[in-house]
Amino acid sequence: MKLLWCDLHANIHSNQLKNIQTWYEFAKEMTDFWPIAYYPFYMRKDATGIGLEDILKKEKREADWEYIREFVKKTSNSDYLLFMGYEWQGAGLDGDHNVFYRNLDEQLYAPMRYEELIKKLPLHKAVAIPHHLAYAPGHRGKNWSTHNNDYSPFVEIYSSHGSSESDTTDIHMGRHVHMGPRTSGTDVMSGLKAGNAVGIIASGDNHVVPAMYGHGLMACYAEEYTREAIFDAFLNRRVYGVTGSKTKLYYALNDNIMGSIIAPDKDDTYKATVDVECGTAIDRIEFIRNGIAEHTYVHNGKWENEELKGIIKFKFKMDFGWGPDLKIYPDITTKNWSGEVKTEGKIISVEKLWTNPGQEILEQTDKNCKFQLLTKKTTQTGKWMGVSGIQTEGFIFEVEADIDSTMTFVVNEKTFQYTVKEILEGTKLNGFVEEAIELAKERFGFSEYYRTDPFWHNAYKFKINQGFPEIAYKTKVSHVFHGLKTDNKDFFMVKIHQKNGEVAWASPVWVRK
Repeated sequence: MKLLWCDLHANIHSNQLKNIQTWYEFAKEMTDFWPIAYYPFYMRKDATGIGLEDILKKEKREADWEYIREFVKKTSNSDYLLFMGYEWQGAGLDGDHNVFYRNLDEQLYAPMRYEELIKKLPLHKAVAIPHHLAYAPGHRGKNWSTHNNDYSPFVEIYSSHGSSESDTTDIHMGRHVHMGPRTSGTDVMSGLKAGNAVGIIASGDNHVVPAMYGHGLMACYAEEYTREAIFDAFLNRRVYGVTGSKTKLYYALNDNIMGSIIAPDKDDTYKATVDVECGTAIDRIEFIRNGIAEHTYVHNGKWENEELKGIIKFKFKMDFGWGPDLKIYPDITTKNWSGEVKTEGKIISVEKLWTNPGQEILEQTDKNCKFQLLTKKTTQTGKWMGVSGIQTEGFIFEVEADIDSTMTFVVNEKTFQYTVKEILEGTKLNGFVEEAIELAKERFGFSEYYRTDPFWHNAYKFKINQGFPEIAYKTKVSHVFHGLKTDNKDFFMVKIHQKNGEVAWASPVWVRK
């Protein structure tokens, strides 16, 4: 099967449709297909003066829908598929859902309730995926009492809002403070424990650009790269979600892939197997039954004392950005970077960790990778549809090289060199302090201080994060569960934790009589 990536929650507003080509080009850089999630809502002032979010008039949203249809028909092809979709909210009593269609001849519906919505959707040719589930019931949190697995076969556990896994996990939902805080009963685990057979994904919900790094992505296992095969993966829950980089994850129970519904085993044993490759070191893997981590495999500590010598495979992440404080230099909001990474060994892969358009890989060979980046700072607070104030751009490089060989980094015409061994030993942070001093001198006639704050705090920086050998980020493990513990509601899943805090959730496998 093909492992395919997408952002299933890239909300584009009516006034952003003029930029749909830019969104498409960025989505194509970052993902394998793009389901467009049109957002037919806007902010208006009521006659009383209060600000309200409301749905656009029917004529406007239908005109936008036709515009999207024409764009998709013109642009989608066998090399890069586009799907049509939109966000549905109704009266807020059932939770927010994104509707996506397999075919391109469907309509946009805006009833008040979820049960009214699914009556209008073509069975097995549409999905309605709930998101930010863990907000309060009746206030756009998920209403599990009206849920229908046939139309909503999986749920969005993580996005820019945070994690809806439960109210007790360490990834909070504090970013969109006006909608929170999160609670129990509406969350993903509550729905699963109630017997709902729903898979798990993550996706952006950032309203700025598709596939923004750090806001979540989904992966699916499709038999082939066609519209029909991708939808088959959706309907059969062969999906999983990640918070950050593209973790390669294969999970099965008794050899049945994630998303499967299986009969009880005659020996009453259930072997969960995980094959995973992360972007950085694995911390632990939770083997979860019915919401409880019955077994935790700890990878941390399994590999650190292994002697590394000769030619090895390893990964490291690079970040570019930071720079002048907007309170001091309000006009400096962007930075152009040119860079090249060179190895005496071989570059195996380069993963893009991008948050904005404007990035480009100019050349990639076994020996080098040349690129241009554009980093940004914004004045947005993240409170409503915004992104965080500081955005970095970056990559994950996987390299095969001798541990004593040298890697060369050319950044804005300055050269930095480190051995592979040095990269594995720890992070290398480089700041362009001299530029910050010159900037302070030019703007304020200021160039000396008893500590470095005025310069370091306003310096652009790039970071070569600590590298990790293949034995740190790649593993195969299994765990055997014995017996069943509920009345026909048992589900088994895994959750992958990386040392840098990133998480991946596999869709469960259910055992049903």
